[in-house]
Order: sequence, then C-alpha cells, then structure tokens
Amino acid sequence: MVRKAALLALAALLLIGGQPAQASRDARTVRPVVGGLVAPQGKFPWAVRLSMGCGGTLVDPRVVLTAGHCVEGTGKNKSIIVTAGVTDLKSRRAQTARSERVIRAEGFVDEVHGDDWAVVRLDKPLHLPTLPIGRDAIGDGRYVVMGWGQTREDSIQQEERLHYATVPTVPDGTCATAYQKMGVALVPDEQLCAGSPGVDTCQGDSGGPMIGHGRHGEWVQVGIVSWGLGCARNGYPGVYTQLSTFRPAIKAAVRKLR
Repeated sequence: MVRKAALLALAALLLIGGQPAQASRDARTVRPVVGGLVAPQGKFPWAVRLSMGCGGTLVDPRVVLTAGHCVEGTGKNKSIIVTAGVTDLKSRRAQTARSERVIRAEGFVDEVHGDDWAVVRLDKPLHLPTLPIGRDAIGDGRYVVMGWGQTREDSIQQEERLHYATVPTVPDGTCATAYQKMGVALVPDEQLCAGSPGVDTCQGDSGGPMIGHGRHGEWVQVGIVSWGLGCARNGYPGVYTQLSTFRPAIKAAVRKLR
C-alpha cells in the first residue's frame, strides 16, 4: 500500500511536467545547480562524482555518502566509479576509486518517502579532506548546494565542472503545502526544503551535499540533494535529506565499512 502511494505521487509529478530525481537499473534522472557559479579547484575538496550520474561527499578516506536512490541497495557493489579531488571532471589531477560495498538506509522505499541516504565503501582510501556531518537540525538561513548536473531544467546534458549556489531554507509548512497539491506528503524531521526562483539543484545533483557552518565555523554537511518538482520552479523548492536525523545511523554504517 505504501509503495502504491509512492508510485501515484511520482506519477502525479511526471504528468504535470516535473521530473523528481529517481533511480532505475539502466538510467537515473538525478538533481546540477541552476543559477550557480563554477567552483574553483580546491574549493570543495570532499565533493565527489559517482559514475551513475550522482554526487556525493567523502566522509571517511574510504567512504562516500550519497543519496539512497542513487544506488541499487545494500550489498556488494563493484560497479560505481568515483571521481574525486577535482572540480573539472576532465582534469588529469582527478583521483578515482571503485566501489566495493554499499549500505543503504534500511527504511528506504523511494526518495519521496524519506530515508534517502547511502554510504559506499571504496576499494582504496582517497587522500583528500573529509566532510563532517552536522550534529544539529538546521534553522532558517542560507546554505550552499553543489553538483555536476544540469544548469537548466530543459538542458540535455550535465556539466563537466562543479557548480555551486547559495539557497535559502523554505519553512516546512510552506513546502509541505506546495507539494501536497501534487499529491506528495513530506516526511517531517527527515526532509527539509531550500531554494528560490532561479536558484536550485537540478537533474544530476542527487546525492550531493547541502553544507553550512558548524559550531566553530567549519563546513559541515546538513543535507543531501534528494528530489523536487523540476528545477528552480517558483513555489517548488528542492527537497533534501535532513542529516541531523540520520547522523547516528550514518556514523554506524561508516564504521561497518572501514
């Protein structure tokens, strides 16, 4: 019954011309940054690109955090190539690694229903900085999002260079009301919304980070790009996995993969 409701919700989005980020075996439509800037080399050294067309972050030298809908499920997986250490995917300085194993959130059904996170063990450690997960639930404010995805909803290709933008949070009630009209109920405490007309994540950014400043001014990850209706549409902000809710489970999963 829950699965049927999810399919109906996704169908409603597609019928009106939207395209929420979702994964399948052969192809994935995932959420680049509309209204963003090109990131200079070294600005976000823990941002990585996954070969299925998703983003992610290095949270341990050998573990990447991404969206649950970007992977097939928990278990052995040697099919994902990770590109890291560069903002330009064609750079000769890029580091690469292959996946060995994946742990996806136990409660994951699809991105609309929450639990949209997964961690990926690599076949070797990457010698790059790692990004900590924020401890606290985020409040109203502005946060940075990034990805190698499309820079327009109607674009036919994703980007080779990392783009980033600053987006304001959108109150839970406002976001929930907007998506309720589309037949989708947000999951309290598991999802958060951010974006503004002309600035948003888009197809190809799924799994990438939303970041803010921690207690000591350092960058911390507060969200994962999850789904949304189109890209940068007025009244329909991007929806992100709220990481403070899942921090203990993610930390436990990372320990299993070390």
